[in-house]
Amino acid sequence: MELLNCKDLTLGYEGKAVAEHVSFTVSEGDYLCIVGENGSGKSTLVKTLLGLQPPLSGIIEKSDVLKKAGGVIGYLPQQTPVQRDFPATVEEIVRSGFLAKSGLRPFYTRAEKQLAAEKMERLGISHLAKRCYRELSGGQQQRVLLARALLATGNLLLLDEPVAGLDPKVTGEMYELIKTLNREGVTVIMVSHDIRAVLTFATHILHVLHRTAWFGTAEEYANSDIGRAFTGGEQ
Repeated sequence: MELLNCKDLTLGYEGKAVAEHVSFTVSEGDYLCIVGENGSGKSTLVKTLLGLQPPLSGIIEKSDVLKKAGGVIGYLPQQTPVQRDFPATVEEIVRSGFLAKSGLRPFYTRAEKQLAAEKMERLGISHLAKRCYRELSGGQQQRVLLARALLATGNLLLLDEPVAGLDPKVTGEMYELIKTLNREGVTVIMVSHDIRAVLTFATHILHVLHRTAWFGTAEEYANSDIGRAFTGGEQ
């Protein structure tokens, strides 16, 4: 079942386009990777999918399944120095994933606390619940933010360079964790410059260029002219 259907999007700011003719679909269980050169419009697309800005033209259709889940896409952003130094406990940050659904309610329900505990257990961070977030390693922090994103969504995650700044061992662990979540039914959209990971894990690829975009399966991409040019023939 399709969760998102994006038709002929033009993306940009204040009437100035940075990417055009962007069309793609995201179905339940997909692992879509978004690639492209710096400045091609990937970050603008992320903001548009999150509803932070409208497309200049085109249509984004959300399925009834996604609408019933509040239309929320769980988001794991690129980390900044300010985010890494956030003075809150792991438990507090994970539970904040419910805020988009709870509105102004100043407390978490027992069910929400239980679900947050389950997500922390699933991601192997239960023992860190009372630790201060800024005291954690980069890999631990990403797991905390991933647990938070999972609580915010109806099983659709948008990950923006989720392994940036992590060492190779932790990078591999994070990729395997994301793939496991995908196998368990979480639909993944991931922005990445890591073409090896893209070709290893993606089911579909969206390559954003300034004036057009390519969309198809990972196998089709690997055998396409644009795919071979971008990957340097890497398989």
